[in-house]
Amino acid sequence: TTYNKIEKINSELLTMTYGSLVVQLLKDFEDVNEVNKQLEKMGYSIGVRLIDEFMAKSGVTNFDKFEQTAEVIAKVGFKMFLGITAKVSKWNKDKTKYHLILAENPLIDFVELPKSFKGLYYSNVLCGIIRGCLEVIQFRVECA
Repeated sequence: TTYNKIEKINSELLTMTYGSLVVQLLKDFEDVNEVNKQLEKMGYSIGVRLIDEFMAKSGVTNFDKFEQTAEVIAKVGFKMFLGITAKVSKWNKDKTKYHLILAENPLIDFVELPKSFKGLYYSNVLCGIIRGCLEVIQFRVECA
């Protein structure tokens, strides 16, 4: 399968490295809103590059329909790069808006945020990655 073709890193290493990145951003910016922006921006930069690897290794190249693309992200993309799947739900009637639900999120293992960081979107990098990937394949989206 496509998932088996991807080199994998230890999930604990990913979690700890990402946690260190977030801590450093909090120290550098001292404002959770700015950290949220920076995480999304970093994710976007990752996403615009990651889509090429995704298409090359998955063989998926048809992204004509937004609804179908959402399912590919949830079932193939998340599995390929994070080892998890997501559930697509709560479509609006025009099929232009949906929710991706993660039953598990490897980025938050071992994480406890102090109350002083209320408002921090700890996994906001994922929103940026999704936005970056989708913009490359001609879908303009907002992700929150």
